[in-house]
Amino acid sequence: MWVDMGKKAESKWNGFSLKPRREMPEGLWVRCPGCEHMLYKSTVEKNLNVCPGCNYHFRIGADVRIRYLVDEESFQEILDDLTSSDPLGFKFRGTTYKQRLKDDRKKSGAKEAMLIGKAFIKGRGVMLAVMDPNFLMGSMGFVVGEKFCTAAETAMAEKLPLVAVCCSGGARMHEGVVSLGQMAKTSAALAKLDEAGGLFISVLTDPTTGGVTASFAMLGDSLIAEPGALIGFAGPRTIAETIKVELPEGFQTAEFMLEHGFVDMIVHRKDLRSEIARLIDYCQK
Repeated sequence: MWVDMGKKAESKWNGFSLKPRREMPEGLWVRCPGCEHMLYKSTVEKNLNVCPGCNYHFRIGADVRIRYLVDEESFQEILDDLTSSDPLGFKFRGTTYKQRLKDDRKKSGAKEAMLIGKAFIKGRGVMLAVMDPNFLMGSMGFVVGEKFCTAAETAMAEKLPLVAVCCSGGARMHEGVVSLGQMAKTSAALAKLDEAGGLFISVLTDPTTGGVTASFAMLGDSLIAEPGALIGFAGPRTIAETIKVELPEGFQTAEFMLEHGFVDMIVHRKDLRSEIARLIDYCQK
């Protein structure tokens, strides 16, 4: 059979397949910041948003945290309609504080950086205050401070243990001294709870920094940290640049804090419910 080799046949081969390429669905994969492996997002979510390989604890929103922590459908939110105003008419990097609040509400689905309410954890009644890193990085402004104080007052009035899950970039600069004043106010609320014999369990997650660390986050009767959480006031890079000293390896991680006596224990996310229930029973609250 004779074939004319002088005329080249047109190839439709695209280098991999003759079939049309399918686009990869968005949101199917997530990169682990710990081991840098690509993971199925669904696999991570089924594992309580913890990497099954390296045990890295992903940041999670307040609504997800509450779902993981409390007994099913037991959470009853308080002050759900309380939102921030703009006391300073603050503008930053080409936008306004009002617009930033609007954008973060749309992005996170949350109204503010903290949810509070009554719930049950393994049958034990608690007053819960949970910070949301997806809303202005969990920063503490007027609303967060007021919500926390209400949570402390309710815990005292109803003789419930107060459990706070902290995750924050610090005090909210957009509100200036209004925000900074909440550091003293939340600390004073906890002093009253302590005088009344109340129990305060503080759970420190990644990151717990700034004015929140310098106020209510570190005032717990028991301080629990998640593995690998960054805990401190100023960040390691800021400290290193300020004092011009090389910091120890793992500085400000939960493990470093445990070694130096700043936290009481490190608890994996899957064990938090059981550990909090155990502490409540131990303290007979």
